Amino acid sequence: MSATPIPQDHPRVTPYLAVDGAAAAIDFYRTVLGAEERMRMTGPDGRVGHAELVLGDSVIMLADEFPEMGFVAPGTVGGSPVLLHVYVEEVDAVFAEALARGARELRAPKNEFYGDRSGQFEDPFGHRWSVATHVEDVPAEELERRAARAAGSAGDGA
Repeated sequence: MSATPIPQDHPRVTPYLAVDGAAAAIDFYRTVLGAEERMRMTGPDGRVGHAELVLGDSVIMLADEFPEMGFVAPGTVGGSPVLLHVYVEEVDAVFAEALARGARELRAPKNEFYGDRSGQFEDPFGHRWSVATHVEDVPAEELERRAARAAGSAGDGA
């Protein structure tokens, strides 16, 4: 039996998060985002060496940081330049739950010109998330008008 080059139970692109406190992060992502834990390997030192979470049709891999291998969490390097985007059923409820569990608000949820209601937070482990609920299908011509209007108002504080 030959292996397939891309496993059927993995998407093409899978984020792999270095976390200072992976076990707590798994609990946070399960509670806030509804992720399901697919597997976890814990080393003899108690650190999570590898874990996989399933969120809809996506997989998130994560592990405790291993500085000795150059695998470090956002706090170790002064923050994360990466924003993970997740569509959820109820953005306001997910956002409120994230804040209640220690996340820091980056941008409160609001309706966007492109048809999503979205907001951004930084989780207690330093990873940045954009959560959104799609609320409106916007036709291409209307999207262009709205984008131009949004770009025009970006400089006036609106």
